[in-house]
Amino acid sequence: MTGDAPSAGTGSPAGVSPAAGPVPSARPASPDETPRPYRPGELALSAEEMRAAGHHAVDLVVQRLCTAADGPPHAVAGPAELQTLLGEPLPEDGGDLTGLLDHIAQDVLPLGIRFDHPRCFAFVPTTGNYPAVLADLLSTAHLSVPGAWLVGSGPTRVELTALDWLKELLGLPGHWGGLFVSGGSVANLTALAAARDHHLGGDLTGARLYCSTQAHPSVARAVHLLGLGRDQLVALEPDAGQRLDPRDLAARLDADLGAGLRPFAVVATVGTTGTGAVDPVTDLARLCRRHGLWLHVDGAHGAAFALSARGHGLRDALGHADSLTFDPHKWLFQPYETGCVLVRDPELLRATFRMARHHLDTGYLHPAQARHDEVNLDDLGPQQSRGLRALKVWLSLKTFGAAAFRRAVDHGLRLSDHAAARITAHPDLDLTSTPGLGILTFRCRPPGSPTDPAAVDRLQQSVSDAVRATGEALLLTTRVRGRTVLRMCTINPATTTADIDATLALVARAAREAEPPRNISDRT
Repeated sequence: MTGDAPSAGTGSPAGVSPAAGPVPSARPASPDETPRPYRPGELALSAEEMRAAGHHAVDLVVQRLCTAADGPPHAVAGPAELQTLLGEPLPEDGGDLTGLLDHIAQDVLPLGIRFDHPRCFAFVPTTGNYPAVLADLLSTAHLSVPGAWLVGSGPTRVELTALDWLKELLGLPGHWGGLFVSGGSVANLTALAAARDHHLGGDLTGARLYCSTQAHPSVARAVHLLGLGRDQLVALEPDAGQRLDPRDLAARLDADLGAGLRPFAVVATVGTTGTGAVDPVTDLARLCRRHGLWLHVDGAHGAAFALSARGHGLRDALGHADSLTFDPHKWLFQPYETGCVLVRDPELLRATFRMARHHLDTGYLHPAQARHDEVNLDDLGPQQSRGLRALKVWLSLKTFGAAAFRRAVDHGLRLSDHAAARITAHPDLDLTSTPGLGILTFRCRPPGSPTDPAAVDRLQQSVSDAVRATGEALLLTTRVRGRTVLRMCTINPATTTADIDATLALVARAAREAEPPRNISDRT
């Protein structure tokens, strides 16, 4: 054996400076003592019990992942049924862990949407992946907290590396920074908090933030949480392509400035939840620079388009933003909760969230302050105790490679193109929005269907309900230009064109078999 690596059980772990001090060895157990802390009865199980339950849990996970296409994509139970199933008194004494795992895996967790089912087209379905499952297991066992460097230097470095990889995937410059958060809602809140502080300081008088009516509701919620009134959020009607129109925005900015108001930020959406529309980010960035406004891009779903060959042009557009929301638990196929916020100038996050800014009298957290080139991620966002969400991204990218994720994004785009072509060719179906980032919308108009708009809306809802009732597919409705439409999101890598065709056949059959909806004038 060559090299100067320390022998097993001696020296420091790889990458740990000797200056950090020796790693303490475990105290040897006496012959009549079970090694601590695994003593049954003290919030712990024996090694044998842990291995048995752990092996069983892995079997349950593998079974779940290998049978994603089995059964219906959606299952639901009523409140009374679930109250009977789970509404029990506080258990004073413990039970068998293996049996409890079976109970949860078989009777409880399946009651919901099976987002990784190949015929689940609702919302933005995620698939997760097995390395990410193991990442959660390991990081939880290690109580990993990438908050302060002192508390979790290794976990923090994992997160910084994963952030670097995401920036590379999205084509963002290296000086950008940020952190992982629970999802798009907290990412939007985090970025807009920095925008508020940077542009408004502590005076919110007359402040205005702009978006389109197609923006995610979390934007309005962020406005509320940041101390702004709903009248300070200006939601503009979109153009014909469901995008925020720079001309309409420019006119509104001029009017508001003329009225003495204080515009400070614009939210552009890359991949609206309804139709997958992409706001013209470059044009909006130019307008924001002219007026000195912060441009936040909500790319929770659609920023992943930049991974694909046809989305390469988006990379330059994203670089014009001041901040970006990206959800790896959407089109990067990670389990929930794996969101991310990235900003052009990370110091603006630190100005808003750094712990030193918010210290009270206690010196409890002073020992954890960053020194020299250390990074405390809890200085960049609202959360101090943070799980190691980044390890899911790190481990799945290391396992599969970036190319696999690029192919998966391309696959979702091809599926939406295929669905659009089938809908366009079908005599009973009308495409209501062009495919946008793996999302498309359409309506059913079979022969003899009503012409009253409200009755046509009800037909779409009844078709969605009927398809869901078959247990063979799941697609829900949304509203486009004030009318109810059916919506498909086709990003699941396991979905095939045959799944698309079968689902559209179910839709067409349900529409023809639907009881003719009554016109409003026929109601009694």
